[in-house]
Amino acid sequence: MSEPAPAPEPLGTPTTDAHTHLRTTERKTGLAAADAVARAAAVGVRRLVDVGYDVASSQAAVAAAEAFAGVVATVAIHPTDAAQLGDDLDEALRGIEALLGTTDRIRGVGETGLDFHWIEDEAGRARQRDAFAAHIGWAKEHDLALVIHDRDAHFEVLDVLAAEGWPERVQMHCFSGDADHARACLDHGAWLSFPGTVTFKANEALREAARITPAERLLVETDAPYLTPVPVRGRPNASYLLPHTVRFLADLRGEDVDDLAAVLDANATALFGDWGGTHG
Repeated sequence: MSEPAPAPEPLGTPTTDAHTHLRTTERKTGLAAADAVARAAAVGVRRLVDVGYDVASSQAAVAAAEAFAGVVATVAIHPTDAAQLGDDLDEALRGIEALLGTTDRIRGVGETGLDFHWIEDEAGRARQRDAFAAHIGWAKEHDLALVIHDRDAHFEVLDVLAAEGWPERVQMHCFSGDADHARACLDHGAWLSFPGTVTFKANEALREAARITPAERLLVETDAPYLTPVPVRGRPNASYLLPHTVRFLADLRGEDVDDLAAVLDANATALFGDWGGTHG
């Protein structure tokens, strides 16, 4: 395991990591969920969204959300898994559907969507579309946020959403498009969630998308243990490293760090509800 990155200076105003994976972070780093939550809180990241990507990780996210007041959960089959499960996909989808409605600590359906970077065969992509449509339906049926994974499939994701109908609350997780794609998502009221990749030197188009996103539609995330931001890129990511991305975005947008942290926190509440109770 890699040496963990040092903790950044704490934020002056608490905020929320809008997308992380506590179970995978523990596997990659040895940082147990309780320690990950505590380290995040110590630097002002008071709330986390623990995101499921298969049945086991979804169950683990629910358990974390029930164990820690600062954590809420989402549940899903990840699009790459949907493509690769073949005949087992229906059983996996039933496993996710069985979790819905069991606890108010589940606040979202996802991450779901399309990933055409890893999946090139049309049969696999068709399974992704079917699974995505099922997740969209659950988000609407249960009044939950829809958390979308979109890799190399910008237009196709929008096509599926147009065909199925947009849920009321949608997060474009790990937003990777340019300003034009950002506007297309914003036109439907989506929140755009920016990870550490916005700090990478090559990603000027992504930075432009972050600049033009209205403050009330902006989120920040780690996607831990992946996408670690500069200046600690190359180390495993974790929620306690979120302040690096918050400060970068504040500088990029010409905003006060404390003001931005407060807005990001309020936006997470608007999307996922109050961490202390059901969405209202």
